Amino acid sequence: MAGHEFFDPADRKRPVADPTAAEPLAAEESRPSCDPAFKHGVVVGFDGSTSSERALAYAIGMAHRSRSGLIIVHVANRLPTTVWAGCEPPVFVDVPDHRTEVLGLELACADYLAEVPWILVERGGDICHELEEVGREYEADAIVVGSTHGIVGRIFGSVAGRLAKRAQRPVIVIP
Repeated sequence: MAGHEFFDPADRKRPVADPTAAEPLAAEESRPSCDPAFKHGVVVGFDGSTSSERALAYAIGMAHRSRSGLIIVHVANRLPTTVWAGCEPPVFVDVPDHRTEVLGLELACADYLAEVPWILVERGGDICHELEEVGREYEADAIVVGSTHGIVGRIFGSVAGRLAKRAQRPVIVIP
C-alpha cells in the first residue's frame, strides 16, 4: 500500500520523537488513556478560588445543556524539596500538595454536580499547558477558566489570557 508501512512484530521499532514536535512521546506514553464517556466534554480549570467556582458553575450549565461530561482539572502545586544522601549531590523531588484530594471530597459532596457526569483530573506543571493537554486528550468542545485577579496576573500574564492565545479549542473566560 502506498504511503503506509506495516512492520512485522519482530521488526517493529519504537517511533523516534521529533525534536520540533510540541509534545514528546514519553509524556504521551506515560498518560493513561481518557475515559471515552467524557470525549467532547467541557474542561474546566478549578482550584477552589471564587473565580474558579464561577467558572465551574458556568461549565456545569454548559455541560448540562450540551448533554456532555464535565472534566474538572486541578493543576496541583508541587512543593520542591531536596533529598541528600551522604556524599551524593542533592536531588530535587516533587512532593504533591494533596489539595486535589480535598477538592475532590468537596466536589463529591456538592449537590450542584448531580446534574452532570463529571470527573476530577489532577495534573502538575504549567496550568495553561495542562488545561490544553487535557482538552486535547478528551477532544473537549471548550475550556472554561476563571479570570485572574491580582498583581501576579498583571505581572506574569493571566492564565486565561495565555490559554486563549495558545489553545486549539474555544476558551471561555468567566469574570
